[in-house]
Amino acid sequence: MGSEPFGSAALRRIEWLTLALGGAGTAWAGWRWGWRGSAGLAVGAMLSWVNFRWLKGSVQAFGRAATAQAGSQDVRVPTSAYIKFFGRFALLLGILYVILTRSWLPVIPVLAGLFAAAAAVVLALVYELVSGGVRQDAGGS
Repeated sequence: MGSEPFGSAALRRIEWLTLALGGAGTAWAGWRWGWRGSAGLAVGAMLSWVNFRWLKGSVQAFGRAATAQAGSQDVRVPTSAYIKFFGRFALLLGILYVILTRSWLPVIPVLAGLFAAAAAVVLALVYELVSGGVRQDAGGS
């Protein structure tokens, strides 16, 4: 874990927890609302996961650019970082607009699925608190 960037384990944990919570929610929604509710929650959870991945990737790109060009006056951030950062809003808003206006899927399960990443963040934070968070080196005090 010494060469791993700070927080990368927590970010990976949030990603798989988002998918796990989305899967569990999809199964519950199938029982509660039938296949349309299940599909709606699955779509919402997948949008939540994509949103988190694009946010993570763009923020990491911004951080790498700032770190690599620390003494420079003209910092260049890759265009793909901006596309991912702002494109996630366009993706979410576009898909939600179609879902909510065309009523292909029930609204409540879709919106519930969008909270999968937020719930995963809360669970990852609880895990960090319970497990002691950042661990000290074996030789450290």
